[in-house]
Amino acid sequence: MTDIVNISLVGVGGQGILLASDILCRVALLAGKDVKKSEVHGMAQRGGSVMSQVRIGEKVYSPLIATGKTHILVSFEKLEALRYAHLLTPDGTALVNDQEIKPITVSSGQADWPNDLNERLREATRNLKLIPALDIAQQLGDARVVNLVMLGALSLQMDHDETLWREAITSLVKPRFLELNLKAFEAGRTWRSE
Repeated sequence: MTDIVNISLVGVGGQGILLASDILCRVALLAGKDVKKSEVHGMAQRGGSVMSQVRIGEKVYSPLIATGKTHILVSFEKLEALRYAHLLTPDGTALVNDQEIKPITVSSGQADWPNDLNERLREATRNLKLIPALDIAQQLGDARVVNLVMLGALSLQMDHDETLWREAITSLVKPRFLELNLKAFEAGRTWRSE
């Protein structure tokens, strides 16, 4: 890997992608790294596609990640993972929430949903980790903490100390939600695939 780590976080509006990318950036800053971030969230409030790209290194000049240069793709939804799989390096890792959020065009019958999404993901990504983040979040009592479950899984792919992650979460999550979010982060760190 180069001295710059490129991470793309993708999903649909309302999944907490922007908070997750803010936490990731704060972790990098706490670690003394340079960090740049870009966001695309046009129709996010209507369930549209959301992407945030984060670049971390000693010196980072641009927030944009070129196609095929993402080291870690963190996807909060399976179809979005497939949509953005082309961003990964050939040896990149895809951390994918094992959740399907069907758009209105599918639920209204105007479009078809792919039945072979898992197979397509395996073909598109060499190093795929499907994470039951929604199930984990629901077991904790709140589906809205999927983003922190995914950050927990991401933290295992990075060199930053766990205390920096906890400090970043504490500084960015509202106090009344902090305990739940820290539990979700820990659940993502301790989850292991069968």
